[in-house]
Amino acid sequence: MPSYQTPGVYVEEVPLTPSISGVGTSTGGFVGVSDGAKMPVAPDGTPYPLAAAGEPVQVTSFEQFKRHFGDFDAGNQVLAHSVYGFFNNGGSVCWVARVGDLDDLAQVNGVLTKFAAIDEIAIVAAPGALDDAVQTALIDHCADLNLQDRFAILDGQRVTTVTKAAIMGGLTSTSDYAAIYFPYVKVRDPATGKDILIPPSGLMAGIYARVDTLRGVHKAPANEVVRGALGLAYQTSKAEQGVVNPDGINVIRTLNGAIRVWGARTLGASDNARIRYINVRRLMNFLRESIDEGTQFAVFEPNSDPLWQQITRSVTAFLTRVWRDGALFGTQPEQAFYVKCDASTNPPEIREAGQVIIEIGVAPVTPAEFVVFRIAQFSQIPTN
Repeated sequence: MPSYQTPGVYVEEVPLTPSISGVGTSTGGFVGVSDGAKMPVAPDGTPYPLAAAGEPVQVTSFEQFKRHFGDFDAGNQVLAHSVYGFFNNGGSVCWVARVGDLDDLAQVNGVLTKFAAIDEIAIVAAPGALDDAVQTALIDHCADLNLQDRFAILDGQRVTTVTKAAIMGGLTSTSDYAAIYFPYVKVRDPATGKDILIPPSGLMAGIYARVDTLRGVHKAPANEVVRGALGLAYQTSKAEQGVVNPDGINVIRTLNGAIRVWGARTLGASDNARIRYINVRRLMNFLRESIDEGTQFAVFEPNSDPLWQQITRSVTAFLTRVWRDGALFGTQPEQAFYVKCDASTNPPEIREAGQVIIEIGVAPVTPAEFVVFRIAQFSQIPTN
C-alpha cells in the first residue's frame, strides 16, 4: 500500500475484475459444390483461381465469394444461391469450402475437421446435402464434446408429402444441436433468367444472423420474412404443419402475402431429454462459449476463496447483462440465474485435482409458440 506523507487527495488505480464478453453467434460455415466454371476476371485480365478443394475460405460479401468460387452457374448453382441468400438475409461473415460431391462423406468430414479449428463458426450448413449420413455428420460435428458451440441447419427432403418419414428421409437423429427446414424455396437465377428451387439452409443461416444482430441470439429465428424468396416448392397447410411440427420439422409458409419461417424447433423437440427450441439451444451455446473464453484468467491462479469470488463476480456481471437484454426469465437477476463457486463446490479432493468447479443455473426465455386468446361472451359488460 502506498505511503502518504502530506495532506491531499490521492487517486489510485486498482485492478478490475476481468469482464466476460459475449462471443459471436452468426458466423456461418458452408460446405458445397463448385466446379469454377464461371470465374470472374481479375484486373490483369485473367480469371481468378478457384479455391482449393476442402480448404475453408473466409468470405465477407457475395462479390468476394465469386472471386474464390465463381458466379451463378450450373456448376455452382446451389452453393452460390445459398451464400447469396445468406448475405441477402442478414449474414455478414461466413467460411466456405468446396467439395466435389456432397454425398461423399469423407470429403464432407474433411471439411468439418477444418471447421472445428475455426472457433468463430457458430452455424454450419451443407446446402443441398440430403444424404442421411452427411446430415448426421453435420449434427455430430456441432454436438461434439470438444465443440458444442455451433448449430447445424439441415434441408428437408424434396417431397410433396408432409410427413416426418418423407421430410426426414433416412435421418433419425433427435439432437438439439440441429434444426431441419421444409420445403425448398423458389428464387430467380441470374444465369438463366428463370426461377429455380434451392434448399432453404443457406437462407435460414442468414435469417439466424439477422435476428442475432437485431434482437439477440435468445430470439427465435421464426416469423421472419425470407428475403429473395419468390415462392415455395410446396404450400404447406396449417393442418399439415400440425402433423410434423411436434417432431421438430420447421415449415416455411406463405402467410399474409409473405414467405415466412413458421417454426423454431430443434430435432430434439419430441425428446423430453433434449432442448426443444432453437433459440434456447443457441443461447446455451453462447453462454457456454462466452464463459469459457471469459474465465481463462483463472487458469493457474491460486485455487482459494479470492479466486472463487473473482470468478463469481465476473460470471454474475456477464449473466446480469444477458438478463437485461431479455434473454433470461425473471423480474430480478436472482430469479433469472445463480452462480455458485465456493468451498461447497470445491472441496479438498477437487482442489487437489487442480480443478475449480463453478455451478451456474439459468432460466432461458422460451418463444411464445402458441398465442392463445380466451374470449368469453357476456350479455352485459362487467363493471369491475
